[in-house]
Amino acid sequence: MSRLDDLDRIDRALNAAVQALEPFTPGDIEATMKQDDDPVTAADLAVNDVLLGLLPQPGEGWLFEETADGTDRLGRDRVWIVDPIDATREFVQGIPEWSISIGLIEHGRPVAGGVCNPATGERIIGSIETGVQYTGHRPAAAAASLADAVVLASRSEMRRGEWERFADEPFTIVPMGSIAYKSALVAAGRADATWTLVPKHEWDVAAGAALVLAAGGWVALPDGSPPTWNNPDPLLPGLIATSAAVANDTARLFDLPHHGST
Repeated sequence: MSRLDDLDRIDRALNAAVQALEPFTPGDIEATMKQDDDPVTAADLAVNDVLLGLLPQPGEGWLFEETADGTDRLGRDRVWIVDPIDATREFVQGIPEWSISIGLIEHGRPVAGGVCNPATGERIIGSIETGVQYTGHRPAAAAASLADAVVLASRSEMRRGEWERFADEPFTIVPMGSIAYKSALVAAGRADATWTLVPKHEWDVAAGAALVLAAGGWVALPDGSPPTWNNPDPLLPGLIATSAAVANDTARLFDLPHHGST
């Protein structure tokens, strides 16, 4: 199986997920709360079922947010890591900053991904072998340094005051919902950096990380180390994702070493 086959499978899965969402209206849907106080809707479950049926093939593992996790994936070389709707809160509120997120891990490394925002018509798909393809209308950012950069920030983190430490920095901070969507926009050159300094599950960030790496960018944990993937506990301490152009500046902002893309 070639990487182009993987990308075709991701693209077809995103198409099917968008179709599965047609009966649901963002901003007009009921949600229930899971044990971790995250919302879930019938739309999340419908997309989850469609993607679970289309993505993993025999011999491949999976880690889906809305599917019970097991240990079988830990012994698999290829693992699909999926969030059927990333930023369900924004989906429930009708804020067009949610996404469908599909990441593919091989031997613990993110190698391909796809992120689709049906509300804006944007789709970002790519792999380490082929680069990144963007479909949409958002203007490009492409800053040469962090001083001129557009940095996408978590709306909830900003509400909690966790970005006040960056208030005097020269870059432009834009609050936004889905971290998968934010990272994908960085990969597509529609923003320059994003980071979250609070824990995130692998399904939140795997696809975006794959896309940023496919674009030649930098992905790191908050301590500067490269993330590992398909972990027994899929909770990461946070994530930094930047374009190659602002990677060193971002590393200096956090007093971290940077030695090229991971």
